Amino acid sequence: MLDETDRRIITELARDGRMSMRTLAETLHISRANAYARVARLQQDGVIRGFHADIDPVAAGLTTAAYVTVNLQQANWREVLGRLRTLPGVVHIGLVGGDFDVILLVRVADNTELRHLVLDEIQGMAGVVSTRTLLLFEESAPGQGVA
Repeated sequence: MLDETDRRIITELARDGRMSMRTLAETLHISRANAYARVARLQQDGVIRGFHADIDPVAAGLTTAAYVTVNLQQANWREVLGRLRTLPGVVHIGLVGGDFDVILLVRVADNTELRHLVLDEIQGMAGVVSTRTLLLFEESAPGQGVA
């Protein structure tokens, strides 16, 4: 169970993963020892999975983004998901219910790479019945508005 202090730690570290323990402790009005112990416990329990750099995909050369929906042969879903996890450019995989079975967020350099990823790699997999690609024109994080 997470208490209010744990939730505040998660909020602060999600906002700034490079925050020092001293600053975290001061912000939350707890001791540094308490901050260290709580963060270590949250890591050990798998609540905090790591600390990552927030990369701008466009600045990193990944100027084309799309959602790709995938319909599968139901008997092959585990194998297909395993293969999808290995594809460069696939940054998120969601197994869903509804009109399709899987939704992918993909980021690649350009439309040529997107075509190769979707038509050659994904549609070429055994167990994939069909795909549908939804090109993203613009993105924004929650609370940031559209650029």
